[in-house]
Amino acid sequence: MKRLPLTNEIIISLAKLVDDSQEEKKRKPAHSDITFYVNKFNLQGGDPASAGRPLGKSKRVRHILDWGLENAPEEIEQFAAAIIDLVCGYGGFRVESENYVGKEYISNLQDALKRAGIQLFEDGTWVPTTLDNLSHQDRRDVLLTYISRAKRGVNDAALIVGTSKDLLEAVSAFVVETVRGSYDTKWNFPTLLGNAFSALELTARIPNDTKPNAHQRFEESLFNAALAVNTLRNKEGTGHGRPWLPNLGASEAKAALEIIGVISEYMLNKLSELGYK
Repeated sequence: MKRLPLTNEIIISLAKLVDDSQEEKKRKPAHSDITFYVNKFNLQGGDPASAGRPLGKSKRVRHILDWGLENAPEEIEQFAAAIIDLVCGYGGFRVESENYVGKEYISNLQDALKRAGIQLFEDGTWVPTTLDNLSHQDRRDVLLTYISRAKRGVNDAALIVGTSKDLLEAVSAFVVETVRGSYDTKWNFPTLLGNAFSALELTARIPNDTKPNAHQRFEESLFNAALAVNTLRNKEGTGHGRPWLPNLGASEAKAALEIIGVISEYMLNKLSELGYK
């Protein structure tokens, strides 16, 4: 289950996501939605509403978060993650939605989370900014989040934020480490990708004396496409601005992103097919 790390700054910013006290029309989520998650994570002891003390949604959520940080640290991190998902589900991160929370509140939360090692995207999805200290399953989940964004052509998905790794590079490293236990951090990208294909029992290069079948041709094409996309990366601008070479057009960049997403997803699916979960 997802857990969001909490600091006092994050608590203040997160509570503001449900603040509609200055608005004529009350936006969702409603108090009943908050109550559902209070009960789900057994946080009644920190909920003013459970004690018969009615408060506005923002003050109520802040009180619950403050209490949980001291008294139920694991459950409150799950509650915090659920609040973001709840707001997102009601359209709180979409400008055109009647439940849009406002750019200032989103920006404040993004800044607070960034200082805690979390990247919050404009659409409400979020991931840790480093993969190094995550469990195997959590790393996979983060990679899948970036893959989903890459397949939609979202520009920030080209890089694993905070690690300066391309998504394909991060997926390749994950594959080799999962299958073989470790990988050489000094490998260049073609070598790392080749080892990942080998670990997945995929064809990276068809020998000249071999008559390839359709599967081999397909897999070699994916390998060559991955190498081609990697040459388009803006090595000087990693992590800042466009991750692509300056002369690459918007349509080419979007196509390159989608290719990254497709190949990365294919590799993780193959990993699952080999029995590695």
